[in-house]
Amino acid sequence: MGTWNEWFDALRPHLREEEALRVQTLDRGPYVPPAPLTREALAGLMDHTLLTPEATPAAVETLCQQARSWNTHSVCVNTQYVPLAVDALQGSSVVVAAVVGFPLGAMASAAKAFEAEWAVKAGARELDMVMAIGWLKAGRYPEVLADVRAVRAAAPPPVILKVILETDLLTDDEKGLAALLAVAAGADFVKTSTGFGYGGATVPDVQLLRGVVGRSIGVKASGGIKSYQDAVALVRAGANRLGLSKTGVVLGKGDGDAGSY
Repeated sequence: MGTWNEWFDALRPHLREEEALRVQTLDRGPYVPPAPLTREALAGLMDHTLLTPEATPAAVETLCQQARSWNTHSVCVNTQYVPLAVDALQGSSVVVAAVVGFPLGAMASAAKAFEAEWAVKAGARELDMVMAIGWLKAGRYPEVLADVRAVRAAAPPPVILKVILETDLLTDDEKGLAALLAVAAGADFVKTSTGFGYGGATVPDVQLLRGVVGRSIGVKASGGIKSYQDAVALVRAGANRLGLSKTGVVLGKGDGDAGSY
C-alpha cells in the first residue's frame, strides 16, 4: 500500500490550487472518538436510513417518527421522499439527508448535480453522493474530481456533502486516492459504502479513511451495522457518523427497523 504523500503526489497535477491547499492543510493529528458511547450518544451520530426500492410513503413516515422519537441525527432517504420527510420532521431537530447518484454512481455528472440541487430546494440539508467508481478505478482522476465538483457547486455549504467510496470494491490505494479526491473537491465527509450488495463498513476501512482525512473531515460508516457492538467498534475506529437501517436494534428499541441497509 502506498503512503499519504504518494497518493497526494499522484493527484497533485490534477488539482486546482485551492484543492491542493485543502488537502495539504488537513489536520491529521490523532483522532479521539467521543465518549462515553452510550446508546443515546450513538443516536446522535446516526443517519436512520431507508433506501430500498420498495419503500412506501407510509414506511418513510414511520422512519421519521422513529428518528424523532430516538433523537437520531438525521433520516436518509431517496430524493423523491425528501418533501415528505421534511414535512414529517417539522419542529424536530432531525435533519433530512438524501442520496444522489445512488447506488451506482455511474450517472452523468449533470444528472447528479440536478438531483442534488432539487433535493436541497426540497429541504434536504445533507447529501450522500456516490463517487464515479469506474472512473476512479480507471485512474481518470480529472473526471472523478469534476463529478464531485458538480454536486458541490449545485449544493454549496452549509449543505453537508458526503461522498460514498464503495470501499469493498477498492484496493487500499484506491481508498486513499478516493478519499483525497473527495476532500479536494469539497466533501465534508467520506463514506464507506452504499450498503447495496457490495459489503459494508469495516473497522480496517474506517481506520484507513480516518488516517487519510485526519480530524478535519468526517468519516461515515455505513452498511452492515446490525448491533450496538458493531456501532461502537466503528466509532472507536474513527467514524463520527453511522448510516444504518437496523437503528432500533442497535439502540435497544426493539425490532423497528427500516430495511436491510
